Amino acid sequence: MNALDHDAYIATLRKLAPAQRLRLTFELTEFSRSLFKQGLKERFPEKSDAEIEVLFLERIDRCHNRNY
Repeated sequence: MNALDHDAYIATLRKLAPAQRLRLTFELTEFSRSLFKQGLKERFPEKSDAEIEVLFLERIDRCHNRNY
């Protein structure tokens, strides 16, 4: 994304009501999680859904910023 696209994106977000921005945040989070899980399923096709969930949680825990 170049600077012009980023500025337009930010301007669009600023026009939204706070509730709309919050909803988009939740939607983006869910979308990101589903992409991550799908990638794990493709990388580890032998694992069950429960095993994928455990692997997902372990990897998310490793990525978590410990400064909070």
